[in-house]
Amino acid sequence: MSSTPNVVRLTRRYRFAASHRLDTAALSPEENRKLYGKCNNPYGHGHDYVLDVILEGQPDGNGQLVDRRAVDELVSGQVLARLDHRNLNVDLPEFAGVIPTTENLAFLIRDALASQWTLPARLAAVRISETARNIFELETDK
Repeated sequence: MSSTPNVVRLTRRYRFAASHRLDTAALSPEENRKLYGKCNNPYGHGHDYVLDVILEGQPDGNGQLVDRRAVDELVSGQVLARLDHRNLNVDLPEFAGVIPTTENLAFLIRDALASQWTLPARLAAVRISETARNIFELETDK
């Protein structure tokens, strides 16, 4: 065996549904429609998001990177309970004055998890699939 420690990555997958409207006061209604397309619908629109929380580190003496229940509890409490079946524009104070793009959603999720992170494995990244073609990944420095 090599003397270099082995790093393992674990990805836990979660699902939540939320709605949003992409619109900025800095642009005219026509410019907003052109930039955001159907995401600028005045009534908003929803997505069935897929969230991957990616951890990395060395397995413990029991051969596991982390207790998966602890990861699930953290994600459930810090992310899913706050986002599932919510209107991101209206129900999240963090998006007051911020366009709720999925890029910005990735930052919000990363920060929510990092602020409460006590797990032995490192939070390596969060990945959010908004659609089959739009997938966003944000690496962390925690």
